[in-house]
Amino acid sequence: MARTLRFGIVDGMIYLALSLWAAVTLYPFINVAAVAMSDFSVYLKNPLIIIPRKIRFDAYRFVFMHPLIRSSYKNTIIVTILGTSLRLVLTATFAYPLSRRGLRGKPVIMVYLIVTMMFNGGLIPNFYLVRSLGMYNTLLALIVPASVTAFSVILMKNFFESIPESLIDAAKIDGASELFILVRVVLPLSTAIIATLSLFFAVGLWNSFFSAVVYIRDRSLWTLQLVLREIVIESAAVLDDELTSADNIQTQNMKYAVIIVAIVPILCLYPFLQRYFVKGIMIGAVKG
Repeated sequence: MARTLRFGIVDGMIYLALSLWAAVTLYPFINVAAVAMSDFSVYLKNPLIIIPRKIRFDAYRFVFMHPLIRSSYKNTIIVTILGTSLRLVLTATFAYPLSRRGLRGKPVIMVYLIVTMMFNGGLIPNFYLVRSLGMYNTLLALIVPASVTAFSVILMKNFFESIPESLIDAAKIDGASELFILVRVVLPLSTAIIATLSLFFAVGLWNSFFSAVVYIRDRSLWTLQLVLREIVIESAAVLDDELTSADNIQTQNMKYAVIIVAIVPILCLYPFLQRYFVKGIMIGAVKG
């Protein structure tokens, strides 16, 4: 009885600690959402509000109507969708041969792959490479570089190795080609790792701003994170101050509204992929 009570107290303390940690983690997001929807006078009285008061949606209307933010949102969606698709295709086609037995030169390829995780050419060589390929100041500069990473290839390779070899042998007996086996046999059984890597790729591309800072100069090609960075750092100087003042929208409300608009799509994506996340990481990380 005493032992059961002791374990009950310990569990209660753990749940309490996790609840407090969750509250601390969620508070910044709730505060930003509340400020973005509240009148600026409410923010001046209490910057730490969590419940919106004197609700106004002018900041969101301004965000969705401003041409620079709309174009950056479109560019970010294009980069995220195309970049994620390209990375999945290249990662799968690279990982599948490495997961097959009897591949000639496999140890050498794996060593070369792992070396790329520790060493790279650096910023300046990459910049000259992108410019020499004609991708400078284009969205391709945000999509093509780093389309294949050693980490993602190893995760997918290890997952492919967990698929029973008998299924692949049966397909070969029926006369299926390697490409057919990959597309019709292996990938349908790899939903977990595909969903996991899709989440990794999408979040990375959506939140990336350093590549845009280095490779993009045209404002019409700016991504959402670059616009958000400029707004937060330069206090909305990147936008039209006259338009902001004409609509009586305060800078702080506008900043928070842009932050919410920038993070909500990823928050909406995660719940649909969560059930695959743990399975994909565990199998891809342990096996091999």
